[in-house]
Amino acid sequence: MGLFTRRSQNVNVQDGAVATLAVDPALAALTGDYVIDPAHSSIGFTVRHAMVTNVRGAFADHEGSLHLDGADPARSTASIDVKIASVDTGIADRDAHLRSGDFFDAEAFPLMTFRSTEARQLGGDAYRITGELTIKDVTRPLSIDLEFNGSATDPYGNERVGFEGSTEILRSDWGLTWNAALEAGGVMVSDKVKLTFDISAIKQA
Repeated sequence: MGLFTRRSQNVNVQDGAVATLAVDPALAALTGDYVIDPAHSSIGFTVRHAMVTNVRGAFADHEGSLHLDGADPARSTASIDVKIASVDTGIADRDAHLRSGDFFDAEAFPLMTFRSTEARQLGGDAYRITGELTIKDVTRPLSIDLEFNGSATDPYGNERVGFEGSTEILRSDWGLTWNAALEAGGVMVSDKVKLTFDISAIKQA
C-alpha cells in the first residue's frame, strides 16, 4: 500500500451531500517532519569511464529533512545538502580531481543542494519528487523517482521511513564539462550520470 494511498468512503449523494475520501489512519499517522539519518542513508552516482566500464561513488557527508503529508502528498517536501568534499570513489587521486576546479570546485562551491517544489504519487508505492538541484552556481530542475520502502520503529524507539530511487542527469547541464579524448575514439568520462538515493529518515517529536 502506498504511503499516500487513500481509501474510498461511500457516501450517499443526496440532498446536496458530496462524496468524500477517507485517509487510511495508519498512513496518515506517518504525517510529520523527518530528519535524514546519514548513518543509514546513501547518496551515490554512477558514470561511464573510458567508454567501457562504470565508476561508482558516493557523498559521505550529507544532511536533509522531509515533510510527509499522508492526507495530501502534494504538500510533502524534501531538502538535502551534500558536502562536495566528501566525494568518495575509492581512489584518492580521482577524488581530488573531482574536488578540483576541473569538476566540482569544492573549495569555491562546497555544497550541492536539492529543494523540492512538487511531489506526487505515480501509483502504489511509487512517487516522483521534483525540485531544483544546484551544483556550483547552476540551478536546474530535477525529478527523482522514488519507491516507498515502508515504515518501522527501530530498537531505540525512533519512527523511521525509508525511500530509494534514482534519476539521470547530463553533468554538462550544470557546467561539469571537463573531459579527455581517447585515442581509440570517445571520451574519458560520460556526460550522463546516474544519481541514486537510499534514504532512511527519523520522525521528529
